[in-house]
Amino acid sequence: MAKYVLAIDQGTTGSTALVVSLDGKTVGRHNTEFPQHFPKPGWVEHEPREIWASVVTSVNQALAAAKVDPKDIAAIGITNQRETTVLWDRATGEPIARAIVWQCRRTADVCDRLKADGHEPRVRERTGLVIDAYFSGTKIAWLLDHVEGARARAEKGELAFGTIDAYLVHRLTGGAVHATDVTNASRTMLMNLARIEWDPELCKLLRVPASVLPKIVGSAEVVGTTRGVGFLPDGIPIAGIAGDQQAALFGQACFGEGDAKCTYGTGAFALMNIGPRPLFSTHGLVTTVAWRIGGEVTYAFEGSAFIAGAAVQWLRDGLGIIRHAKDVEELARKVESSDGVAFVPALAGLGAPYWDQGARGTIVGLTRGTTAAHLARATLEGIAFEVWDLLEAMTKDAKREVVRLRVDGGAVQNDLLMQLQADIAQVTVERPLDIESTGRGAAMLAAVGAGLTEMSALTALAKVETQFAPKVGQPERAAMLSRWKDAVGRARSKA
Repeated sequence: MAKYVLAIDQGTTGSTALVVSLDGKTVGRHNTEFPQHFPKPGWVEHEPREIWASVVTSVNQALAAAKVDPKDIAAIGITNQRETTVLWDRATGEPIARAIVWQCRRTADVCDRLKADGHEPRVRERTGLVIDAYFSGTKIAWLLDHVEGARARAEKGELAFGTIDAYLVHRLTGGAVHATDVTNASRTMLMNLARIEWDPELCKLLRVPASVLPKIVGSAEVVGTTRGVGFLPDGIPIAGIAGDQQAALFGQACFGEGDAKCTYGTGAFALMNIGPRPLFSTHGLVTTVAWRIGGEVTYAFEGSAFIAGAAVQWLRDGLGIIRHAKDVEELARKVESSDGVAFVPALAGLGAPYWDQGARGTIVGLTRGTTAAHLARATLEGIAFEVWDLLEAMTKDAKREVVRLRVDGGAVQNDLLMQLQADIAQVTVERPLDIESTGRGAAMLAAVGAGLTEMSALTALAKVETQFAPKVGQPERAAMLSRWKDAVGRARSKA
């Protein structure tokens, strides 16, 4: 009997493959980075072929590291950067252009016009989302309008749209399956959140022909099997799919209403399980599908800060004040405070709860005495403040306190950031033993979807390594919050 689950975690800057045993141990792992393309200011693109090549490399290397024969893979789980938009030729499988990445702001003017024309209340009511260039709908229309002949070909049924999960399913099944899971579908601005189906009126509003849309499937069910990929045998079931943030929520075993997690990656993404009914936010959050298993839907509040770990990358690549991202903690610890410096890392606008596409990164409080260490500490504080904004909105919308925040993602290895998060948000921060919650969540979903385990057995797999309790006094915290709010006001385009 096959003994392992393969999880493919296709992220914004790289693709990770995990080989996970049925008792929850990661026995092999590999990450492969791929190029980022920035053709114009505010534009971000990925080449789908480069993404696929990175997945192939990571899977092969993870299997080699685990010393596992591909024939021993019982199921495949996929998790992915969400909203990133690919259009490909149905007949050949070839992309017709580079993918437009979730961070890309090229359709901001379209979104502004839709809002000015009064469409946002209807979009929010049907999708749980705000109108923003972040989501896939306007990206699809942009590609159809700007790639020669694309719209006419789409109307004829020759083109297929997918977020990255759908693109990978297409490649893994040899073109046999065109499907996206419900969590990714809920990020397009095209899916009716209550009915869990594509909404014809929204497709018309955003000028997306239904002919390009994939079938919507559950998060833990067999949607297809491998065929003709070469590096894996035919017939392995693809049994779990979820967007990266929902997979992390699942991987952190946030199965109860009110359970919350935050993933610190390129951006910071906080989700709270709100149960079987789609509540709607009045404080700038979006409502999204957490997962659908066995026909039952679980919903979540989500708040997204577009720039988190990417702010540290900017310190490294843009300013050159650190050589490696991990060096930021050592540099920040050289000072006991940011000495009045506040950094709002709005390098791609502000996401929730502000939704200000025109906001820009802002540093305030500089003096002659400001050093690189102060800026490093202010950067970590800025990330923690962004997440506090999200948690405060969740507390108001859900009418319940967040007392425990489960965390994952590469940046959670930074002890100073985690302590700052506990202090600023006044919550207990729990870091798991295995911080690969996103890939783990994909593996757990695939195990459930393939009938290898029951959901009730999964809670024991989310083991906590370290807890960070709040330590800072209220007067100091109040002063920090005041400084943050002032800095956000200065960063906003409508300030």
